[in-house]
Amino acid sequence: MDPFQNRRWVIILIMLGVGLIFIFRLLFIQVINKDWSNRAAQISSTIKNIQPPRGFIYDRNQKLLVGAEQAYDIMILPKDIKEKDSLIICQLFNMSIEVLRGKINEACSGYNVSYKASVFYESLTKSEYAKIAPSIGQISGLYGSIKTQRGYPHPIAAHALGYIRKISKKQYEKAKKTNQNVYSRNDYLGITGLEKIYELELRGKRGNENFLKDYAGNKVEIIEKKPAEPGKDLFTTLDLDLQLLGEELMKNKLGCVVAIEPSSGEILSMVSAPSFDPALFSGRDFPAQYEILLHNDSLKPLLNRPVYNDKYRPGSIFKLVHALIALQEGVLQPSTGFICDKNIIGCHNHEPPSNLVTAIKHSCNPYFYQVYKRIILRGKNKNYFEDSRLGLANWEEKAKNFGFGEILGVDIPEEKKGFLPNVDFYDDWYGKKRWAFSTIYSNSIGEGEIGVSPLQMANLAAIIANRGYYFTPHLVKQVGDKKINSKFIQKHTTKIDSIFFIPVVDAMEQVVLNGTASRAQLDSVSICGKTGTVENKNFNDHSVFISFAPKHNPKIAIAVYVEYGTWGGTWAAPIASVMIDKYLNRELSEKSLKKKERIMEAVILNKNSDFTF
Repeated sequence: MDPFQNRRWVIILIMLGVGLIFIFRLLFIQVINKDWSNRAAQISSTIKNIQPPRGFIYDRNQKLLVGAEQAYDIMILPKDIKEKDSLIICQLFNMSIEVLRGKINEACSGYNVSYKASVFYESLTKSEYAKIAPSIGQISGLYGSIKTQRGYPHPIAAHALGYIRKISKKQYEKAKKTNQNVYSRNDYLGITGLEKIYELELRGKRGNENFLKDYAGNKVEIIEKKPAEPGKDLFTTLDLDLQLLGEELMKNKLGCVVAIEPSSGEILSMVSAPSFDPALFSGRDFPAQYEILLHNDSLKPLLNRPVYNDKYRPGSIFKLVHALIALQEGVLQPSTGFICDKNIIGCHNHEPPSNLVTAIKHSCNPYFYQVYKRIILRGKNKNYFEDSRLGLANWEEKAKNFGFGEILGVDIPEEKKGFLPNVDFYDDWYGKKRWAFSTIYSNSIGEGEIGVSPLQMANLAAIIANRGYYFTPHLVKQVGDKKINSKFIQKHTTKIDSIFFIPVVDAMEQVVLNGTASRAQLDSVSICGKTGTVENKNFNDHSVFISFAPKHNPKIAIAVYVEYGTWGGTWAAPIASVMIDKYLNRELSEKSLKKKERIMEAVILNKNSDFTF
């Protein structure tokens, strides 16, 4: 027997075994496992996201508030960057080699990978891109990508409109978990204002393009293309001309203006002062501009005062609420008079408050001390402290019906609810049965612990204009071709009978004609208003005014809050009257033009300001 016969079979079996291993491996790679086929598809074909155009934002008269501007992003493909290109790139973008290496590293880490393009330098203007385009074309790892970014025809309403920014890694991962394929890694999303609240409607739906590449990475053939679906346009309730005027009037001042259409709850103007140009937050300079506004400005221009500042004390405008509650509760009649006793609480000189209209007209503090006392001390319990507790609980319930101490539900973020002091609050502060009316009487004139937002103040004016009800204030009336959310057309009642609003409205008319707000008078329109002077121990008092016009069938309700503006009738009242004149008559009268000129000259930013009108 041939001694090599067995060895031959061993070799044959080994070869057969190796062959079978290769066969099964190839079967696994090519048929069973899809990873390699997917990798091959990545090499031969590419899916490119098509970003949808973001919806535009218009005012109530279809005038553009937020549109689009053409810009260019420089994209980087790290795997194609050559060492010899580094110096050219550094010179082109005026950056050090360390910064370049950091950007390349960033483009290869996180959710970025070296074989996919990511943004290297963003938001170049057309002229900026034209200067570097020839050089970019010589660098294999860089290319320009055209895009649209937010454009602002007018530098107004920054707080209401909000801004957008590129999605962060954290936001991207969160969105991926909750709703697959909503965002790509280079998408932008709304961060504040209407941009945030209506993000789903504004962003649209991205499309994609599937195309073949050759060995050099050049596009050869489009296999499939799905067009992007544009975002829906927002049609806001804002009046562009009124908003422009409001921001002019509030220049060099701290505070805000909120104007509402009483019959619908539509916000006509929302001014927060100081403000900023929203265009500053569009483009590559956003981080620097944001840091400047956030850290280097003591006046807090990023703060949306109309909804976020809910610690404003309302001052004397809250006397209107007390009057209406007292009338409904039957503890006050329109003809009721009190002595203006300055020994119980301070007041200015005026005619005797022999009835409610006169008391409101002159904003008599001792009068509303007595009104509030009647609301709190009802004699329902013989114990003075317990009677005060019962009365305060009832007062809190009634005041909440006016939207105070509650979130109204406006369609911009960061709304705060304000504060109505209640039984639990005073129990924690003073201890049970250690406080009573005599402890909390400062609430009677809108001081004390009451805190409200300017939006709530404007809503109070709308309630009185409507004689007892309001609609949730809102900034958007239509999204695309769809009407607003149904919650904005639901009527909210104060549970105060409309008959009790008659003397209050008459009194508010007298406030402007013969009372503390004479500077708010207009020759052509009957304005009903109420001033407030909010005490401020550290600086000058704050100037507050709410009003509506005309008296019958009101078209506009407005609240103005000027920090450090002293008397309510000094600055807040004339600002409101100019705004009312503009909205109702579209053109300012000679009288209003003079007011406007005087208001715009005033710089009211601190205790050293000149407050003479």
